[in-house]
Amino acid sequence: MNYYLIGAGCLTAVAALMHIGCIIFGATWYRFFGAGEQMAVMAEQGLMKPTIITSFIVVVLSIWSLYAFSAAGLIGRLPLIRLGLIIITATYLVRGVAGFYFVSHPIGRSSEFWIWSSVICLCIGLIHLIGFIQQWASL
Repeated sequence: MNYYLIGAGCLTAVAALMHIGCIIFGATWYRFFGAGEQMAVMAEQGLMKPTIITSFIVVVLSIWSLYAFSAAGLIGRLPLIRLGLIIITATYLVRGVAGFYFVSHPIGRSSEFWIWSSVICLCIGLIHLIGFIQQWASL
């Protein structure tokens, strides 16, 4: 059992659930989590675009969570597990680092959003990395 990958999978699952909350609770949640005023306004107008974008994110995060659980040994082995974890870990780490650039160039989101989301992505990415390194030989 790899507790780092279990933790990474749980954190990613929580992120997916938070995105589901945005779909269910709408503009208030989009604003609270810093998705940008444009997404919040579209949600208030009943447009499908925020739901489609957020649903895609939910699906991706859910798959990522399953890959972490698979690598940890909680569920059966998923295909391309090494490649999947490399991509997932790299995506979290790159998003975490790149997000700090947007603190001074927020493009529709607040600086606080970029700081918090970058720190969260870096933490999840590092947890993935530690667990992945520990598990490498058995994957």
